[in-house]
Amino acid sequence: MKILLVSSEVAPFAKTGGLADVAGSLPKALLLQGNDVRVVLPRYRNISDFTTVGDFPVQVGPRKATCIVRKSSIEAKSPDGVKHVPVYFLDNYHYFDREGYYGYPDEAERFSFFNRAVLKMCEYLNFIPDVVHCNDWQSGFVPLLMRERAHTNPAWEDVATCYTIHNLRYQGNFPKQILKLLGVPERYFHPEGVEFYGNVSFMKAGIVYADVLNTVSETYSREIQTPEFGEGLDGILRKRGRDLYGIVNGINYHEFDPATDPRIYKTYDSSNPDGKNENKYALQRELGLPISERPLIGMVSRLVDQKGLDILLEGIHRILSMDVQFVLLGTGDPHYEAAFSSVKSRYPDKMAAIIGFSGVLAQKIYAGSDMFLMPSRYEPCGLGQLIAMRYGSIPIVRRTGGLQDTVLDYDSTSGTGSGFAFWNYTADDLVGAVSRAVNTYSNKTAWQSLVVNVMQRDFSWNRSAALYTELYMEALARKGRIERPA
Repeated sequence: MKILLVSSEVAPFAKTGGLADVAGSLPKALLLQGNDVRVVLPRYRNISDFTTVGDFPVQVGPRKATCIVRKSSIEAKSPDGVKHVPVYFLDNYHYFDREGYYGYPDEAERFSFFNRAVLKMCEYLNFIPDVVHCNDWQSGFVPLLMRERAHTNPAWEDVATCYTIHNLRYQGNFPKQILKLLGVPERYFHPEGVEFYGNVSFMKAGIVYADVLNTVSETYSREIQTPEFGEGLDGILRKRGRDLYGIVNGINYHEFDPATDPRIYKTYDSSNPDGKNENKYALQRELGLPISERPLIGMVSRLVDQKGLDILLEGIHRILSMDVQFVLLGTGDPHYEAAFSSVKSRYPDKMAAIIGFSGVLAQKIYAGSDMFLMPSRYEPCGLGQLIAMRYGSIPIVRRTGGLQDTVLDYDSTSGTGSGFAFWNYTADDLVGAVSRAVNTYSNKTAWQSLVVNVMQRDFSWNRSAALYTELYMEALARKGRIERPA
């Protein structure tokens, strides 16, 4: 298949979260499965390594803006050697030559330009895909624009669309006037179309007009069809429930490999996991914690409400009263930054709180911690628990979204499971899950078996990419391009 993946961020070029990891890793796996896959994103100021392909005008409301097409690539390593995924950057100095990626007053205009430029780029390059895969609100209008464009360019009639919701909370809602920027007729502004409580919603446009939809876990695909998690869009998502699928993200097994990772203190693998203890001691030394055999709990997270920090703060003193150490790395809400810094000062021998972010230190925490904490209020997929298991750090999670799909609660009787999970969003349940993990840790034989088991689980992109291929085929079947797969 010819596949175009559209995203506002793609690792390693531009990243604020898990979306970039997906957009940077999934295309590599799809390429190695034999597809012609390409990626497109805006050219932000920090992106400088590229070649220039050409330029064309893009109509944005009453004005024309120049779009300059730049090109780079992402390496995809395989047993047969290195292959390359073409990556296109859509450049306009007025819209994207700025610090950071989001949060500007003209956000609607910036991404209206981007959505319209994606189609013109395909025509300019003479690359009309079989499937266009859009991600989150920033590319939500592409499926509708393709429908409109097919009236004047029939090449778009048979192109299938897939729309992935990474986080439903961020929707791209703007005043009705932005339809003029997009060149979208007002006949689409109604409750069954792009209208959302008097505004225009980029996210809703993608949900309504893409051929197939998916979220980044099966549980999250069900959760967002409820009022609790639906963010006001649960009605339209229920209506499209038969078109909505869940595919758990993968992780890059070349980047996240404890056997070869140059960022950790000592490499190790599931056949010889003893090196994990050396990582633990080295991490304790680096962070100024006493060298100890007691369980070390790690947490690498944005410090925001979604991540369960309110119930963690409520229960932190009970957790630290156990025979444990706790390491937190993250930045975000100043309230949480100050609160955890205060807890650290009260427990200097039991807790380290690093306010900020370091990719190298994050890897050291994955490798050096015995347990990895993710008590999220909601979690569409979550990558932290997948990386943690890859490095033999046992997840302690709340059963929501992708955490529920990837972490099976440990059963001490049968010895099955991959972590410690709790249902209710309360400090009591969180503390209870930590207590169960600490008690299990005291049984060294059971704990070592658990560590080896989670390290051998497969969360590579190969599995997820195969499911995306099936999803693309379903989208093509709905266009009548192929017979529906079994």
